[in-house]
Amino acid sequence: MSLAEMFSLDGKVAVVTGGAGHLGYYISLALAEAGAEVYLGSTNYEKCRAAAARISEKTGRQAKGVFIDIRSTEVIRKSFADIALETGQIDILVNNAFYCSGQGADIEERDWQIGLDGTVGSVYRATQGVVPFMEKTKTGSIINIASMYGMVSPDHSVYNKPEYANPPNYGAGKAAVIQFSRYAACHLAKKGIRVNSVSPGPFPTAQVQTDKEFITALEKKVPLGRIGQPPEIKGIIVFLASEAASYVTGANFCIDGGWTAW
Repeated sequence: MSLAEMFSLDGKVAVVTGGAGHLGYYISLALAEAGAEVYLGSTNYEKCRAAAARISEKTGRQAKGVFIDIRSTEVIRKSFADIALETGQIDILVNNAFYCSGQGADIEERDWQIGLDGTVGSVYRATQGVVPFMEKTKTGSIINIASMYGMVSPDHSVYNKPEYANPPNYGAGKAAVIQFSRYAACHLAKKGIRVNSVSPGPFPTAQVQTDKEFITALEKKVPLGRIGQPPEIKGIIVFLASEAASYVTGANFCIDGGWTAW
């Protein structure tokens, strides 16, 4: 198999939760550029449909927006079943969507529970939902999007506005995503399913980037001296989804400019 063939996703079907979001769009775009048929899912169906249309136009590959509610086991399973009925398979799942609640270190218990469910609970539900379709073909790649804050604690001196503050349930949930990925990798290996996690670092949205003081503070924390740009997530996603990573499972990959290496 040539290197180009190893990285090709021709004939593969991929599902990306939160597939039209800040990083999700570029995850979806990367999979399509590598040859996959991509389904972008979230509760915002219209946003997913519009993003899918842009991806199809850019790549010439089929991309579709679908409704997926990561809060609901029933909805997840129905959404995956509909995709599998249409395509005959699901080869790749990227668990990118999440939800959280609360700000600052002191949050209410209800917010704590919501944040844990929205980070690791949603990943658990989607993983459970996709396994029956992957085990039919005895192959599959599940990629769980975690965070550098699942590995290290945020330095709150960097966050100059309350809305930027990182709540404890987010980091705790993302740490759980990394551990769950390891557990699932070992449990699902015998079914031919690989599971890995990716921990992005500072990838602030365009709106947040207008706060130059905050961005400067962020950049001082990064060994490479700059924030990440969303297209920089594309390479690791295609690698993990493809045969180039056929012997890679249970690993966590930091895409953080060296943030967690200090």
